[in-house]
Amino acid sequence: MPAMASRSGTRRRSMNEINMVPFIDVMLVLLIIFMVTAPMLTPSSVNVPSVGKGAKVPKTRVDVIVDKDGSIRFKADGNERTVPLQNLGATAKNWLKDQPEDTPVLISADKNVSYDAVMKAMSALQQAGVARVALAVKSGG
Repeated sequence: MPAMASRSGTRRRSMNEINMVPFIDVMLVLLIIFMVTAPMLTPSSVNVPSVGKGAKVPKTRVDVIVDKDGSIRFKADGNERTVPLQNLGATAKNWLKDQPEDTPVLISADKNVSYDAVMKAMSALQQAGVARVALAVKSGG
């Protein structure tokens, strides 16, 4: 058998550097994907649904109106005033104590108002112990 020739002068050196080019390519592709899709995402907004009329309209009610800028207006007995979110629950509770037990509080908001502003108003009313809280919708189809 012939002896195997060894290459004593050419040793394989281990590669101790990571090739970053594929990693950079993948990151650039992901960046392009996010840049293209980000403008297509819609911000959170309440798109008020359209429904038919309710069977029974309450005689007395409180309107809580959430404006586009997030400010809150409290409308009861024809009087309307701006109320800070921190005082909304207490204001509604004080007005409701002289009213019948089933008097609803109706939250009305423009369809371009952020969902967060409407949920904060609803949460403030529920934390104050308001029994009936409803969301206003547009009448008709």
